[in-house]
Amino acid sequence: MTGGSAPGTTPDPAADGITVLVVDDQELIRAGLVALLRAAPGLEVVGEAADGESAVLQAARVRPDVVLMDIRMPGMDGTTATERILARSDGPTPRILVLTTFDLDEYVYAALRAGASGFLLKDTGPQRLIEAVTAVAGGEMLFAPSVTRRLIEAYVNQAEPATGAVADLDVLTARECEVLRLTARGLSNTEIAEQLYIGEATVKTHLNRTMSKLNVDSRAQAVVVAYESGLVVPGGPAL
Repeated sequence: MTGGSAPGTTPDPAADGITVLVVDDQELIRAGLVALLRAAPGLEVVGEAADGESAVLQAARVRPDVVLMDIRMPGMDGTTATERILARSDGPTPRILVLTTFDLDEYVYAALRAGASGFLLKDTGPQRLIEAVTAVAGGEMLFAPSVTRRLIEAYVNQAEPATGAVADLDVLTARECEVLRLTARGLSNTEIAEQLYIGEATVKTHLNRTMSKLNVDSRAQAVVVAYESGLVVPGGPAL
């Protein structure tokens, strides 16, 4: 595969392979990630970078499907790199999968607001890492939604007010608001479908329309909007 996959489509690893750019400032960790991914069927490492600035340049050059992004780096950090990669993408947008040492990390929250598709802890096992890269490339934009919910709740509770205008949820239908609310509460598409007695494909359609109306590029961004707009109150019931 020479470029990223089109949004909403699932790459066929057997046919093209999922291309990955690995970004980490620690050479040993980066080398280990590269070796792991290269050994995995259906994955192809097309570049690596040691800092955010190099990551932005590499992403524009190799156009990966997924960027495995370290969040804390000297110079340009992973949050800024995520913003610039997504802003400068002139073709299919790469998925950004953030790697962090801590699951409650203000940098990760900022990266999710910037459009990252999800995040993993650095102590994640090899098989789960491979599964996460594949899932993100296939459009499952929020890996471990319940953990992301906890992260967002923690920072909405203590963070400064969001910069810029808060999204207007009046553009959403009642059903779209309900799907967004359940998504923000950490439910998977399957769980939402069961809760609302609708098909999983219908849930995906509602989410895609919601993201389009809110002008966000990822499920994670939509969840952030749900909290910052007040649709979901941190600490409230899951259902």
